[in-house]
Amino acid sequence: MTRWPNHAEAWRAWRDALAGERMHHGWLLAGKAGLGKRDFALAAARELVAEPGVPQPAGDHPDIIILTYGPKDEKAEKAQADGKPFELARSIRIKQIRAMQKRLVTRPTLGSRRAIIIDPADDMEKSAANALLKSLEEPPAGTFFLLVTHRPARLLPTIRSRCRTLRFPVLSDDQLARMLEEEGVVPDIQAIAAAEGSFGAALRFAELDLAPIARVIAGLLASGDSGMTGRGELARLIGPRAERERMQAVLELAQSLTARAARTTEDPERRLRLIDTHAALVQLAAEAPTANFDPGMLPFEIGTLLVAAAPASEPAHG
Repeated sequence: MTRWPNHAEAWRAWRDALAGERMHHGWLLAGKAGLGKRDFALAAARELVAEPGVPQPAGDHPDIIILTYGPKDEKAEKAQADGKPFELARSIRIKQIRAMQKRLVTRPTLGSRRAIIIDPADDMEKSAANALLKSLEEPPAGTFFLLVTHRPARLLPTIRSRCRTLRFPVLSDDQLARMLEEEGVVPDIQAIAAAEGSFGAALRFAELDLAPIARVIAGLLASGDSGMTGRGELARLIGPRAERERMQAVLELAQSLTARAARTTEDPERRLRLIDTHAALVQLAAEAPTANFDPGMLPFEIGTLLVAAAPASEPAHG
């Protein structure tokens, strides 16, 4: 398992609570994506359910229930049952919460405690969140919830109010570089800077070799692209038919670099353009997986949005 130097304070708070007389039943593990919150949840859950003298399994644990993205539809469910690749849903659904709640009427298998991990909790359907709230309001004895969240504000206020929050800080550039080296990945300055403290993002950028793309994006934001040369180079680097994972990583990279430029510019008008560009990139990232975009033209759309934020930029669609 990855070693996370940003988990020390979270472990201190968790273990203090575990050693206390009354452990809180609901926990929010909050912080941006890529900070190891799922790893923490799994390790913390094992500490929670373990009891002296009771052998614990090394693999899946019967008293740790993990809810995350499930199969997209019935076709995907059949493929999963057959051991074939299947497409994931984009949210955690109410039927998953209902199935978990049915298990809560039974006693834990090995000891007196059970842990429920929901990752990411901020991607629950509204009906799923409302159903979970009932369990949080009246949790069965010995049941504890660990909700992994990248965007706590998206959770129902009533869910947040019933949980104790553990916050996970971002990693320094030096920490990211060391962690990449431990994973056998050569650290790249561009990838590390664009990751903004997220090891998950830094690793993905490095593994997908996005550093050259980061340099082109930074150039489009800084200098524009009057002759379409930069946008053409961006399209070439991304590839004519990039896989979904690569395209989403490029969009994430563009958002990150745009947000950083907005924080550092001293020009109020440019800051507003950068904020508008960031919002447009977020919308594009949400639409790209399902909209009927021409794969060859999507890089040019990204580039045009970036150019719109450059100093003395050309019109976004001009």
